[in-house]
Amino acid sequence: MAQRVLVVGLRATGAVVVHWLRARGDAVTVVEERPGQAAYAERRAAAEAAGVTVIEGSPDWSALLAATDLMVPSPGVVPRHPAMLAAVAAGVVVRGDLDLAVEAAKVPVVVVTGTNGKSTVTTLISAMLEAAGMRAPAVGNIGRVALDAVESDAEILVIEASSFQLHSVTDTFAPAVAVLLNLADDHLDWHGSFGAYVEAKRNAFRHQRPTDVLVADLDDPLVAELASGAPGRVVGVTATGFRPGAISWTGLTLVDERGSSILELDETVRMAPHELANIAAAAAAARVMAADAVAIDRAVRGFTRLHHRTELVGKAGGVEYVDDSKATNPHATLAAVRGYSSVVLLAGGDSKGVDLVPLASVADRLRGVVTIGDTPEEIEAALGAHVPTVRAASMRAAVRQAAAMARPADVVLLSPACASFDWYSSYSERGDDFRREVEALLAEGEMGPNEMGPNEMGPNEMDPNEMDR
Repeated sequence: MAQRVLVVGLRATGAVVVHWLRARGDAVTVVEERPGQAAYAERRAAAEAAGVTVIEGSPDWSALLAATDLMVPSPGVVPRHPAMLAAVAAGVVVRGDLDLAVEAAKVPVVVVTGTNGKSTVTTLISAMLEAAGMRAPAVGNIGRVALDAVESDAEILVIEASSFQLHSVTDTFAPAVAVLLNLADDHLDWHGSFGAYVEAKRNAFRHQRPTDVLVADLDDPLVAELASGAPGRVVGVTATGFRPGAISWTGLTLVDERGSSILELDETVRMAPHELANIAAAAAAARVMAADAVAIDRAVRGFTRLHHRTELVGKAGGVEYVDDSKATNPHATLAAVRGYSSVVLLAGGDSKGVDLVPLASVADRLRGVVTIGDTPEEIEAALGAHVPTVRAASMRAAVRQAAAMARPADVVLLSPACASFDWYSSYSERGDDFRREVEALLAEGEMGPNEMGPNEMGPNEMDPNEMDR
């Protein structure tokens, strides 16, 4: 039966939601409070051509919701937003785009979440299933909106799910396989507390059926605790040695629950523990969906690290320059730093209300720290008592100050532990700027990697607003 649906937000996700709802016959109203963003005019025109009512600015939410059966907020709409509060007061059902997609999907769904590693594991699972001959696109928070894929020829949907998206799901959200990787402080400014953040992540498997599967990283104590209450079957993974009943690593050999080999990596492969954990989680999920060891091996050997995730940009004078701009919380930065023996770290930005003090646990691996972003004092408070720190007013200055600190065999690592929205519009834009400045530095034949260059640029003035996902 057709419903009266209020969609909040007309960015990438909102536009797909609007199109999908109209296609199934619903009466749709969409509100865009900030209509000036890129591509908005085209999205509005397409919505209106489909018979959608478009409202700009901040409306009377109570009046709108009085004539609404269902509200679909875009992922960036915070729980304390007036629309969310008004929906609760009016008793209107709130469902996110992933909730609609999982219910509408005609094929099995794999949902991947966690504080870090989501994109890598989602991509790996998709690659393993594709190597096994199945059409299994990676969608969701990783790129393509999941609802846009439910009518495709996919045989399995592999969905990366953010905590924002998982916040607004109902008991219809029951993926065949859920993957919970790790949990650490993140997005506290959005959720309000770590407990609320964890509960959003729990929604990935909260409503699974007894026949469904949860893949859980047993090396994370909180994940292991949550998994103990899962309604479906639990497949544990660990990177700390063989554990009966779990998918585990013994050295560079991945073994199944009985200790039989699934995958053997070459001794020349450099893998940090978190990378091994990601492979194990992906393999566990792929095996549940009938991928064999040959397909898993082929996918892993053909896998390239994702853009802006510990990505080597260049090397000169024995110093490596690595882009890990996707590390937007301390947990991710800690994992990256632990992969190297001596690091000059570029860190800082919008901390999202997260405590940065845990960064001090890797101080013994840091030669120095260059702070970026508008709140350098937060990084200084966490690390200043342990390692030398200097402030940079731009990425150009940061790269050159880091090069001045570095010594042969060091790694200059952009791993900010913070979001990018003070200087940039996204972590990818931040990483691209780092690459440009590293390449410019290394192209200057007269300047070695350990010489200081002039500070010629001020902070980048970008839109600080969060992107759709």
